[in-house]
Amino acid sequence: MRKERFTLGDVIIYTLLALLSLTIVFAFLHLLSISLSSNAVATKGGLLFVPREVTFDNYSRVFKNRYIWIGYKNTLFRTIVGTSVQLMFTALGAYVLSKKYFPHRTFWTLLIVFTMFFSGGLIPTFLLVKNLGLTNTYASMILPGLISAYNLTIMRNFFQSLPEEIEESCMIDGAGRMRIFWQFILPLSTPILATVALWLAVGHWNAWFDVLIYISDSDKRTLQVVLRNIIITGTKELDLGTASSSVNDEPQISSAGLKAASIYVATIPILCVYPFLQKYFVKGIMVGSLKG
Repeated sequence: MRKERFTLGDVIIYTLLALLSLTIVFAFLHLLSISLSSNAVATKGGLLFVPREVTFDNYSRVFKNRYIWIGYKNTLFRTIVGTSVQLMFTALGAYVLSKKYFPHRTFWTLLIVFTMFFSGGLIPTFLLVKNLGLTNTYASMILPGLISAYNLTIMRNFFQSLPEEIEESCMIDGAGRMRIFWQFILPLSTPILATVALWLAVGHWNAWFDVLIYISDSDKRTLQVVLRNIIITGTKELDLGTASSSVNDEPQISSAGLKAASIYVATIPILCVYPFLQKYFVKGIMVGSLKG
């Protein structure tokens, strides 16, 4: 059996990836240590990879803040509904564009790809959302980006790679096109659906700029906006959303520890999704070349 030999290029690439991974791990360890350390330790500065004078007061304070839970609720709603709706419309559009009998499909595909490089800009988009009456609604977080040209192209090419004989045999048995799509095409498209779903979910979970522009009601702010306010204003945001005493009245709590704890609270849930969908990445992305 032939053994694979590592070239100098492989060694360089793996070394760079290992160093990059270490920087990410060290950053997470530092934040975790700061979030679990007392005020005296957290305010000393420098890198900290092992918690000292361990305390859970920072996390306790974060979880007592009502804005954190409001942000969780809004973010979960946006992520679940937005990902589901976007995935459905993207799949429907991609399936149509993947068919050779669709009139002028090359023209429509190029027109969609054109929007990846040129768009109307922020101000026309804001005016459109405002004139449609979508400001300060959940729809403003989902509808403006309902279909991504990149995701549509990736999914279209995956559908094109499926054997046409599958649909032909289904049609011979009397199945309509919608039934073929829902009962046969989608189950065979798990890799690309899982890949695009993860991209959409991460995008919705991390989104904050559109909420900052379109949402003025504090009860509709997502978790990332709450986290942004905590990082910018420090303990002020937590004091406003907590009925108990001020952060300054609790000696074990530090501003740096609260920020680190808030980052972990906002990041850990979406990280837990990766292991379940990571295996579909390679197969889903490799079909992304643009075809006619």
